[in-house]
Amino acid sequence: MPLVKAPKSQECGVLLPKRVREFSSFGGYIMDKSQAARKEHDRTRQLYEYDEAERRVHRLIAGVDEVGRGPMAGPVVAAAVILPPRPLIDGIDDSKKLTAKKREKLFQAILDTCVAFGIGMRSSRFVDDRGIVEATHSAMRMAVKSLLMQGLRPDLVLVDGYEIKGLPISQRALVKGDSLSASVACASIIAKVVRDRVMDGFESLYPGYGFEKHKGYCTASHRALVKALGPCPIHRRSFAPVSGEVDDALQELEL
Repeated sequence: MPLVKAPKSQECGVLLPKRVREFSSFGGYIMDKSQAARKEHDRTRQLYEYDEAERRVHRLIAGVDEVGRGPMAGPVVAAAVILPPRPLIDGIDDSKKLTAKKREKLFQAILDTCVAFGIGMRSSRFVDDRGIVEATHSAMRMAVKSLLMQGLRPDLVLVDGYEIKGLPISQRALVKGDSLSASVACASIIAKVVRDRVMDGFESLYPGYGFEKHKGYCTASHRALVKALGPCPIHRRSFAPVSGEVDDALQELEL
């Protein structure tokens, strides 16, 4: 891919035109916007080509992904998405590779374009009672069930990572599926945006924990706030950073 070296006016020893000076202020190498757009489109096309190959055998396919296995607070959220072959949604990818602004933009584009989508969610209480593995599989089953309730039964479910336990539909687990399949990539974006919005709402219910920033993940600032304020109702008591604080609090009560 051709790159343009930004000139440095001081090295040239002459006063460059304003347009060139503005261009050079970035320094280093700069990729033309059209080249970046073409690269993004090529990437999108690769994701759709994977799904198109599956459609030669399975007429209706759904992509499934989840978000929220690792946080110490908040729910596990899963999404299931059925896409049409066309139009392509440029820019889709693994949600972790996208900025929040980009995810929000793609979220609406996916909702406007998809044939159908479903959401599944399991609370932190469910995680504590049944474990994170069952919570994850349950949320994904709920997302697929939502498609069934809309009268759409996928011929094949493509799922990121591992097969969904107890799913009575043909499925295929894909390693890094959100970087391989358009349907799974879209599911990862939907699940991520929905969960982020849920966590933003929890900041209003439980102010002071910074949920709108860390989204419940185990950051140093989040752990410090839990230590200072104690766990709130959406913290996962079965997760070590939280359970330790609960144990310390109980010991203080016993004393």
